[in-house]
Amino acid sequence: MSHNHAVYPATGLHLVRLCPNGGYVVRIRNFVWLFAAFAVIGCGSGGDNQASSSSGGTDSPSAEKKMLVGVVFDSGGIGDKSFNDSANAGVQKAAKELGVEVKTADSKSEKDYETNLEGLAEKGCGVIFAVGFKQESALKVVAPKYPKISFAIIDDVVTLPNVRSLVFAEEQGSFLAGYLAALVSKTGKIGFVGGETSPLIKKFESGYVAGAKTARADIDTSGIKYTESWDDTSLGKLSAASLFSGGCDIVYHAAGRCGLGVISAAKDANKFAIGVDSNQDGEAPGNVLTSMIKRVDVSVFDTIKDVKDGKFTADVHRFDLKSEGVGLSDFQYTKDKIGDANLKKVADISKQIVEGKVKVPATDAELKTYLAGLKKTP
Repeated sequence: MSHNHAVYPATGLHLVRLCPNGGYVVRIRNFVWLFAAFAVIGCGSGGDNQASSSSGGTDSPSAEKKMLVGVVFDSGGIGDKSFNDSANAGVQKAAKELGVEVKTADSKSEKDYETNLEGLAEKGCGVIFAVGFKQESALKVVAPKYPKISFAIIDDVVTLPNVRSLVFAEEQGSFLAGYLAALVSKTGKIGFVGGETSPLIKKFESGYVAGAKTARADIDTSGIKYTESWDDTSLGKLSAASLFSGGCDIVYHAAGRCGLGVISAAKDANKFAIGVDSNQDGEAPGNVLTSMIKRVDVSVFDTIKDVKDGKFTADVHRFDLKSEGVGLSDFQYTKDKIGDANLKKVADISKQIVEGKVKVPATDAELKTYLAGLKKTP
């Protein structure tokens, strides 16, 4: 196999082109990231939405057929180029490599979750994914009815004998995003746009602010807005445009499909956005500084493989910087704007987080304590 191999000696960063489909391995010192360009495609049929169900049942998948994998997407659905698309990439990889059949259901509102989960269970799925923390309550109702079916929830913890919880250290990846933003900012002011206010999105915000303040004590991180929506791109664009006009030159989003509006605003203002969950650098090449990638796809694929191999466990799986579950994209369009010296600084602080020398805050209270500690540091 021939490799196209670029080395950036000042940063310890190696970029290797491995695949004809655009896949890359990025090495930052001892850490390896794989970013594969993939085509996100719809799966299942429209009839799976609001799938009908009968009372109760403990159906298990037929051994004579392909294993069925069910996915209940969060609001925003396939095409958000972020959270839902990353989950979909994992099931599509499983369909291709493990030979499973995929059934999906879109959720227009929270009242759809329980119906959709139960509908997929009635179809005989071997494993069903609840994509998003807002499905916690619905999963707690449905999972006990189908003890022979394995379930997994992304971004929350549900303690039941047939449920795996897939959670991420979003604060760690966001810390790197904030650290980089503060190093690159020319105005000394950066912003953040969140989706719905929640403990989950506070992890992104807290890590981002902590990283920025660690890199540069005088950075202004006061530009914080929440759209209270995951799918209204116009709200994302308006929020980001307001931050850009107010002096921010970099805005990080954790807002699902809504965040595509943030990227659009960055392109219009010729400023920087920072993408989230999936690699969004190509959404506006040169105007997306980097993306905080959250390997939902890996967590989904690994869970499907465990079920297929008879190795499923109902426990909590945490994906952090050390396990390569979160991290930054490969700066495909922005290396020249970031510079080798700054890339090396990001690699160094990443190593400190992995080694436990830097403990990243994940809540408002932890952030307050962390910032107070920074002020005491000479």
